Amino acid sequence: MSTQALDRSQGFAGVTTRTVAALLMAVAGVVLLYAVGFAAGSGDVLHNAAHDTRHAAVFPCH
Repeated sequence: MSTQALDRSQGFAGVTTRTVAALLMAVAGVVLLYAVGFAAGSGDVLHNAAHDTRHAAVFPCH
């Protein structure tokens, strides 16, 4: 039988990296939703596309 030492730095770095990645993706998602929801441009193309996508996914929005 052999004994193996646990390298805690690798496990901790993996959790930290995952946490940072999840946090960045959440922030990006909120920014994207805000930008699309309040996009005022030529005919609200982004807003209408997001609205149509919600209807296509059978997700109520009103």
